[in-house]
Amino acid sequence: MSIEKVKSYFANYGMENKIIQLKESSATVELAAQALGCEPERIAKTLSFRVGEEVVLIVAAGDAKIDNRKYREEFETKAKMLSANEVEPLTGHRIGGVCPFAVNEGVSVYLDQSLQRFQTVFPACGSGNSAIELTIEQLEEYSKYIKWIDVCKGWEN
Repeated sequence: MSIEKVKSYFANYGMENKIIQLKESSATVELAAQALGCEPERIAKTLSFRVGEEVVLIVAAGDAKIDNRKYREEFETKAKMLSANEVEPLTGHRIGGVCPFAVNEGVSVYLDQSLQRFQTVFPACGSGNSAIELTIEQLEEYSKYIKWIDVCKGWEN
């Protein structure tokens, strides 16, 4: 199970006890915000894409949406999300629990600038009822991200 992989991953940092396992679903931004008692924009959603043969994860604020023009400028290709059948085999996590931790080999993680306005955010931890509260610095450290990018819209207002 994917959450067990994430717990094991965070055990390397002594952070496994910080993972929040919820009784209710946190598989969508709205459900996660409700279950965690926070603003939806503080949910750090992880979106999965294919860029050529590479799998790319983009972690963005809950209120952000992919801006196709910005995405094309960053990755030099049209945004193509993974299909529902591809997500788990290619990322290592099921839909609803996709996160930037303990991902499959060769998966690249990017952090979107929409997250930088928060002190802490809540990414999933491998299941549709888990999360962890991290500072932006911790998110950078534990996600092993490649770089910060600007590929989203709708969050600036």
